[in-house]
Amino acid sequence: MASFKLNLKTLPFGSQSVNYRLGADFFSGDEPTEVSAADVDVEIEVTRKSERDYALTLTCRGKLSIPCDRCLEPMEHTLDTTYQVNIRQEGEVLDDSRDTVLIVPEAWHELDLAPMVRDTVLLTIPIMHTHAPGECNPQMMERLGELEADAHDDNDNTAGDPRWDALRKLME
Repeated sequence: MASFKLNLKTLPFGSQSVNYRLGADFFSGDEPTEVSAADVDVEIEVTRKSERDYALTLTCRGKLSIPCDRCLEPMEHTLDTTYQVNIRQEGEVLDDSRDTVLIVPEAWHELDLAPMVRDTVLLTIPIMHTHAPGECNPQMMERLGELEADAHDDNDNTAGDPRWDALRKLME
């Protein structure tokens, strides 16, 4: 896998850009994700503004294959996103509490951008990801319809269940 290490101490002043292509193996590291396939182009543009100040722009475009929440079949998620952050070397501890400024210790010679790239891509996935209407697996949708009908039948049976009568009396 390509190195996402940014050498802070030897980076020349001005702008440089690096391009990467991400596959599914990038997302199957220590923390597994829902991504089963990926074809994402990443452009990282770094501008060194001073001895300790850098501007970073990540641009990610491509497609991910993730499971549909409804039918569990793979679905395609298209992404086109940009993330910008300023990096400042100062102090002795990492401070990532701000949205647009990342403070890294002065002692660091390099910064691993892989977690930042990973998070930028994964944050484009919507909380609820489903196929467009009519595109889900028809067999799974049929089975879900049957289960939903069974659940409604069970709710109808509780209406005449004498165990609930005492509660109904309390509500009256």
